[in-house]
Amino acid sequence: MFKKKSKMVLLAALMMFNLIGCGTAATGVSPDESAVQKVEIDFWYSLGGEAGELIEAMTQEFNKSQDKIYVNPTYQGDYYTNHAKVMAGIASNTQPDVTMVEIASIAAFADAGALEGLSSYVAKEEAGFIDDYVKGLMGNSYWKNELYAISFNRSTPLLYVNADMLEANGLDPAGPKTWEELVTYSRKLSGNGRYGFSTPIDIWFYEALTFQSGGNILSEDGTKAIFNSKEGVAPVEFWESMLAEGIMKMPPGERYNAWDVARQDFINENVGMIFTTTGHLKGLLEQCEFEVATAFLPANKDFGVPTGGANLVILAQSSDEKKKAAWEFIKYMTSTENSVFLSKLTGYMPVRTSAIEDPGMEEFYSQYPQFTVAIEQLQYAKPRPMAPGYRELQEIIMRELQRAILDSNVSPQEALDAAAAEAQRLLR
Repeated sequence: MFKKKSKMVLLAALMMFNLIGCGTAATGVSPDESAVQKVEIDFWYSLGGEAGELIEAMTQEFNKSQDKIYVNPTYQGDYYTNHAKVMAGIASNTQPDVTMVEIASIAAFADAGALEGLSSYVAKEEAGFIDDYVKGLMGNSYWKNELYAISFNRSTPLLYVNADMLEANGLDPAGPKTWEELVTYSRKLSGNGRYGFSTPIDIWFYEALTFQSGGNILSEDGTKAIFNSKEGVAPVEFWESMLAEGIMKMPPGERYNAWDVARQDFINENVGMIFTTTGHLKGLLEQCEFEVATAFLPANKDFGVPTGGANLVILAQSSDEKKKAAWEFIKYMTSTENSVFLSKLTGYMPVRTSAIEDPGMEEFYSQYPQFTVAIEQLQYAKPRPMAPGYRELQEIIMRELQRAILDSNVSPQEALDAAAAEAQRLLR
């Protein structure tokens, strides 16, 4: 039912925004003749596929909704690629005026002076404006007590389970609640070429399991690596044990390629459970020929997840005129109505409390309770580490995580100690 209904909703949404048959290229919307009279700003975004089409549609609707600003949207690739392009653009003075930035990169850009502070803009809005943004998603929006980013397409990792497969094997289709139960379920589901569980060995999921074990990645002030504690070692040892037993698959591929493999294995019923983002929810509900359930990531000492996704920022090198235009665009893209719109058609969380409480959203949740899990899990969520060097450091941590798992001569403790030693040159 979701497959037919959601595709009809997406088609209707795109028709509403006049995208079908208009000849819009995937990399942007051509300005009309009157655009020369308007303030033009460049917007870079990082979501492809249907989510990218929705962003294009929202942008075109903004352009039609008023006659003072024209936004040129351009898809720049995934978060990693967009990050690199924004950095290169800043260096060559060809940066956009507004862009999506993955939340763990906010500190790096803000500390370098690349972002426009937004507190003065918020001060001019009506009372309570910023308070409507979901507090649990705003932790990666501030740097040194200044607001630099507004939540946009936000997520947490979820446990996705093939409810039909679990039920057929005598397991609770709601899924496992603890690490021990995840092992038990995975054992029951594994065999005949199938794995019970799969997850990319990725920094985001490692952060989650470290939080669940009572640990943190960095010290509170962001100047010291503490992930090589026993709490940070525990996730790697846990994954190693499941891999050694043959009940977990480590999907091959670099970065998001591994996520794609895990997701396809789940769709093909080659694995029974996976970790992935809530942003994949709508797509999985459409593509899977079985009942998909979502659940909190299983707890160790407690539940715990990092938040994820991207925020919208304004680049400091833009002119004052373009900055003001960019602020109006950010308000539009994160409005209650658009937050509801994007969430229903992707799985990303609504970023405003008024969107969560919107009658249309509440009705949607009653029909598709899988979408409520990420919101409920926010009570256990933490911001991703905020440190200027963390973007580079996370690559080092991921390298060492994979080395520990793939090289039997390297223990998890040794690998994380090596990463922590390298970390100190990046942290201050």
